[in-house]
Amino acid sequence: MTLRIDRRSLLLTGTLGLGALAIPGFALAQALATGFTHSVASGEPGPDTMLLWTRYVPVSGGAVKLKAEISTTADFTRIVSGGEQITGPWRDHTAKITVEGLAPGTRYFYRFVAPDGSFSPVGQTKTLPQGNTAKFGIAIFSCSNLPYGYFNAYGHAATRADIDLWVHLGDYLYEYAKGGYAPAGGAVDGRWPEPAGEMIHLADYRLRYGSYRSDPDLQELHRLKPMIIQMDDHESANNSREMSAQNNQPGEADWNDRKAAALQAFKEWMPVSETPWGSYDIGGLATLFRTESRLLYRSDEPELGPLLKSADAQKALIDFRDGALQDKARTMLGTEQEAWLGHALKKSVRAGQKWQVVGFGTIMGNQRMPENAMDWIKPDASAGTKAYVQAGVMASKLGLPSDLDNWGGFPAARARFLKSAQAAGANLLVICGDSHNAWAFDLGQDGKPAGVEFAGHSVSSPGYENGTSTDPKVIAAALVATNPELKWCDTSRRGYMALTLTPEKASNDWVMMDTITQRTTKASVGHTAVVTRGRNVMA
Repeated sequence: MTLRIDRRSLLLTGTLGLGALAIPGFALAQALATGFTHSVASGEPGPDTMLLWTRYVPVSGGAVKLKAEISTTADFTRIVSGGEQITGPWRDHTAKITVEGLAPGTRYFYRFVAPDGSFSPVGQTKTLPQGNTAKFGIAIFSCSNLPYGYFNAYGHAATRADIDLWVHLGDYLYEYAKGGYAPAGGAVDGRWPEPAGEMIHLADYRLRYGSYRSDPDLQELHRLKPMIIQMDDHESANNSREMSAQNNQPGEADWNDRKAAALQAFKEWMPVSETPWGSYDIGGLATLFRTESRLLYRSDEPELGPLLKSADAQKALIDFRDGALQDKARTMLGTEQEAWLGHALKKSVRAGQKWQVVGFGTIMGNQRMPENAMDWIKPDASAGTKAYVQAGVMASKLGLPSDLDNWGGFPAARARFLKSAQAAGANLLVICGDSHNAWAFDLGQDGKPAGVEFAGHSVSSPGYENGTSTDPKVIAAALVATNPELKWCDTSRRGYMALTLTPEKASNDWVMMDTITQRTTKASVGHTAVVTRGRNVMA
């Protein structure tokens, strides 16, 4: 990596990984140097293809042609495939090259070559298997908030030989200004991302990605494992949907412009395809489905707060429960994606795939708030936290979900999806993130099992523990007692999920990091849920 700081390029693009300056222990060279600024990554794996990613800033700050090489040997004496791409400031100097002609289920080494002959760091990746597959491991992440702590979950998963693929279900980063969503005492060890203001415009989004991608544990996981990623809301703005977002305030930006900027930066900085959804066959073992349930098609959803402020709040809630909430036109996925997913589930089952694994951004399991939930709240909790819990309790008493932002706010769409899975005869595993807490649900429809849901806790974003003072075990017991579909939960620890698939069994571990306030890979398994093929309920 060249150590020259190119101020002209910095000013022209406003996009270098300056976040390293605000994160103690990171090298200044990584933040400001020209050359390969953010290591390498791979994604969108197939049995014979792989997408390779890097970022390279030439001294001129202009266009440059990069070459990718992929080899079966670490010394690159046997290069089996590669490709070339021209990149420049119009795409924030990022490059994505899909290489072909690879062998299924094979580990490869890859690197990029610059015009001056310099090399990127060497990455490792692995193609998807074909034919009968005995075992496959997937690490599943969501909700990575830099100020709240270290990304120890990434570091832990990067070292595991039993993980073949990592999946990120959204909230890869957060849009807020400095101090907007962070610990009351300030960021852990000064881990403030750049820019200091909220990300609204394209330059803001690019700089925030560069800042997050300077984290060493995130870089290492990207370097060593192939990735499949989908967006949730914070890649754009909190509680985003097709026509608006809760955190797109008047005067900030036209929502369509802000949404376009968020999508562009996401596609530049992530090793992801240009298509909004997709499927991936894992040998004869499973089909993994990547979906889009936020920016493109999701209907608007009312918030509980305004309903509670009505002259007759109870009547307003009942009218909403029996009326607008049930509207069949309200959608999470849009009609085209719904139809695609239904057909794809049938195709997977007909092809003999043992499991159908569907990734969504938000929780599908039915959730209501226990009547005594206000007793859990810390006396000094924020007004927003208290209002959220109060609204959830009142709504739950009337049979409403406690959170309208997840699938609970879209009951007709949820029913359509689960019915399509039942009609296909799917062995359905739903995986999701968003809530920051860990959940295991048996999903039912029309009184029959439809599948199970493994909902992941966050990498670092705070969960219930941030605003409660009650023993987490007491909270978990109350939540399970209140929600028939919920079989287990943990509302106090951070980490990731590790899903292991075999032909007859799916086993999901919730890996709990010892801490996120110090950089460490010490962890333990907090819970394991097992599903036997053909049952669609947990053992």
